[in-house]
Parts: sequence; structure tokens; C-alpha cells
Amino acid sequence: MRAENLETRVMKRIARKRGDVFLRADFRDLGGYDQVGRVLRGLVHNGRLLKVGYGVYTRAIRTPFSDKPVPPKGLATLTEALKRLGVEVTTTRLEQDYNAGRTTQTPTGRVVAVRKRVRRKIGYNGVFLSFEHA
Repeated sequence: MRAENLETRVMKRIARKRGDVFLRADFRDLGGYDQVGRVLRGLVHNGRLLKVGYGVYTRAIRTPFSDKPVPPKGLATLTEALKRLGVEVTTTRLEQDYNAGRTTQTPTGRVVAVRKRVRRKIGYNGVFLSFEHA
């Protein structure tokens, strides 16, 4: 029986996971810090994963328009990443106004209301979240 390499073990773990967001710490038991980092970098380069922040990765799908990898749920994946990091996400002031009927301007979803301070850049392909204190 042939031993599996680290990339195969990482891919199997990703396939078993339910969510779309993975932290680097999820693969800590598979190998050393540098080894896991090389494998994750390779998966990002191949288009299987997408790096959305420091130590935060998501599954990637190819968009039919530009053939670039994007998260499967779009910006909702980025809020899932915040939840995985332990940040409580709520509705923004603009979303509350829209839902109450006080405005007809649809919120884009790029602004996220958080309960505590966030110092990370979370985003992909030049699209980053902005944070509003709730």
C-alpha cells in the first residue's frame, strides 16, 4: 500500500468538510507549518482554493465569464469566513433601512456590520469587505 502525500490528505479533508471556508489551523495535524503552507499555496495556484485573508481559504469555482476562480457563494462566503474567525456579523444600517422601506437603494453586501474590531483584510480579486461597528 502506497502512502498518501500531503496534498492528497489536504484535498480529502477539504472534500469532507461541509462549509466552504477553511482556516490554516484546520490542517495543522497533517504536517508542519511550512509544508501545509506550500500545499495550500499550490492549491491556490491551481485554482482549487482561493485565499481570502491571512490563513483563510475558501473553495473555488471557475466563473464562465472570465475563467477566474471565485468563491461559490460570492460575498456570502466572506461573511462565513468572518464567522469562522469568531466575529459576530449583524445587519448593517443600510440593510436595516432597505428592509424597513426607508430607502430603495439596494445594499451591495460589501459593508458588513460587526460587533468587535476586525483588523484583517477579507476579500478576493480586489474586492474587500468594509466593516461597520454595530
